[in-house]
Amino acid sequence: MNSVTQEVKLMLDPSATAPADYIPPVGFGAKDVYDLTWKNLMDAYSCTECGRCSSVCPANQTGKLLSPRKIMMDTRDRLEEVGRNIDKHGADFRDEKNLFSYITEEELWACTSCNACTDACPVNIDPLNIIIDMRRYLVMEQSKVPSGLATMFSKIENNGAPWQFAQADRFQWAENINTD
Repeated sequence: MNSVTQEVKLMLDPSATAPADYIPPVGFGAKDVYDLTWKNLMDAYSCTECGRCSSVCPANQTGKLLSPRKIMMDTRDRLEEVGRNIDKHGADFRDEKNLFSYITEEELWACTSCNACTDACPVNIDPLNIIIDMRRYLVMEQSKVPSGLATMFSKIENNGAPWQFAQADRFQWAENINTD
């Protein structure tokens, strides 16, 4: 993400100055439909509910909660609810709900990010983009990740890689290989 890269560069280099057109990020990822792109919202309305995305989803096939079709329908349902609230209360009205009132964290983390759902869609809808943006919100705004990812993040922070070895020790395994 360009906004994250720019922030890190500015933090690490005290002499760096922000470009004239630089706008600091307000938030990361998507908590609600307000945070999604117009394409995500159009995809939610364009879904024909054929179910091809869910039928090819490996997570769905193995019995996990994820259904890309449900992600799109839940996004559309939330968007319609927001629209009704705007009609009734005005554009500045915000209720207590968000996309996480419809889509569970378990559904989001079940996704393997294989993109099979997008490939199978006859109208080029991309449920994966919404899933990734919602995960990004969980990780970067809420610091909520499954324990396996928390361990990996810690190793990356400490070792510069997801493995338990320090960078200096990374190739020691190669020394023990018998070349006979």
